[in-house]
Amino acid sequence: MALVLVTVVAALAAPHAHKLRGIVEARAGALPPLRLPQFPQPPAAPDRRPSPRAAQAVAYALAQQGKPYRWAAEGPAAFDCSGLTWASWRAAGVSIPRTAAGQLAALPRIRGRLQPGDLLIYPSRGPSRRHVAMVVSRDRMVEALGRSIPVRSTSIRPGWLGAVRPGAGP
Repeated sequence: MALVLVTVVAALAAPHAHKLRGIVEARAGALPPLRLPQFPQPPAAPDRRPSPRAAQAVAYALAQQGKPYRWAAEGPAAFDCSGLTWASWRAAGVSIPRTAAGQLAALPRIRGRLQPGDLLIYPSRGPSRRHVAMVVSRDRMVEALGRSIPVRSTSIRPGWLGAVRPGAGP
């Protein structure tokens, strides 16, 4: 409705635009200056670089790309999804639960932006009913998805059940 009203007013005023402009410019000098409210500057965004341990875990996980998926495998020759995340964080000196369900249940939940090293837990039709992948950048993750799919880096998919951050607890 407002758009229709503005369009009609503009159409009616168009033939008189030069005259209206002169009136507005003449009166503009008589108006007090417009003062906009001043708002405090927001604090600088926190540093989004991963911790040194998270960077080590990500580097380890990415180095496993191309290795085969095998149920219950913890490396170094093959991995299942939680075996990859478990081994990656272990290589960085951080102990986490071995299964995706255990990782979701025991590790601190993320409240905010994802960071490299964070774990995303997805629903799965597999025996454990859970799948886990590791965030490696703003929009990428590394995972051991399933049979006949080697460890790979892929885009982060929506639909995860939860996100956790190893090494972030008290």
